[in-house]
Amino acid sequence: MKIILDGMGGDNAPAAIVEGAVLASKEMEHQILIIGDQELINAELDKYKYNSEKISVVHATQAISNDEAPVRAVRSKKDSSIVKGINMVKNGEGDIFVSAGSTGALLAGGLFILGRIQGIDRPALATIYPIVGGIPSLMVDAGANTDCKPNNLLEFGMMGNIYMQKVLKRDNPRVGLVNVGTEAAKGSTLTKAAYEMLEKSNMNFIGNVEAREVPKGICDVIVTDGFTGNVILKLTEGLAWNILQVIKKKFTEGAKAKLGAALLIDKLRGFKKEFDYSEYGGAPILGVKGPVVKMHGSSNANAVKNTILKGIPYVEENVVDIIQNSVLEIEEITLSEHEKI
Repeated sequence: MKIILDGMGGDNAPAAIVEGAVLASKEMEHQILIIGDQELINAELDKYKYNSEKISVVHATQAISNDEAPVRAVRSKKDSSIVKGINMVKNGEGDIFVSAGSTGALLAGGLFILGRIQGIDRPALATIYPIVGGIPSLMVDAGANTDCKPNNLLEFGMMGNIYMQKVLKRDNPRVGLVNVGTEAAKGSTLTKAAYEMLEKSNMNFIGNVEAREVPKGICDVIVTDGFTGNVILKLTEGLAWNILQVIKKKFTEGAKAKLGAALLIDKLRGFKKEFDYSEYGGAPILGVKGPVVKMHGSSNANAVKNTILKGIPYVEENVVDIIQNSVLEIEEITLSEHEKI
């Protein structure tokens, strides 16, 4: 397998990207191709001992920044690390593309270069959602689509269900729809229509879930529109960070507090690790005709390593093909809903 890695994307590129690649290469046999400014990337590689047969550099003369218009950048910067990397996946020169670069550019590149899976209306970001003291859930969509139709939420549920089973190895995952109440009749026009569609699917749909239940791990696949999903995700990250800061402050106020902190240090580190995005890898863009994974913009070397390693089953389990083969069920449910109108 050849893993294409964007060497220029993210706040800490190329240093963290290269270090993460070196770390990942020591734990697997697959090849990593780092795309970007060859001189800069080689300068970083020179800092480490690595197997040159497992890590190589593909030169790209351009990079796309977060403040550029995504569609325009993808169309004009043909030799950027993002465009070149996605093209390599399309042309069979690589099996998966991993980047911490512009989310908009990755979505645009995935759509324009790879194209949508036939039958999927909107590709979505699927991100790991940490559960305190439990196994993480998967949130779909986490920000790719702010305005959705009911069939989009059905698609998100189906794609998340497949990814959860094949990549995260969760049998018969519980699929829940984020809503303002658990009753089927609750919610907006969008969620009520999506509820009916999800209920007719072959998924283990457990119904509506309220936001306060999501952090408890009430479901394995969290289905929502990208606007709501992104708000939930960022609120959770901010709340977790603030709680950790309060705990840190409380445990450094006086000798007794410091003694207590010393006794609980392992528990506190465990709690912090549960909310550390670098442990979980990146967010796949589900619905495009090729494996593309978005890493957090501030990814460190550990996050890069874990994203690479956890991207391997995405390819090996043929998730893209399975989604394509599952589209027929979505079309049948959508058609039956249209016939009711």
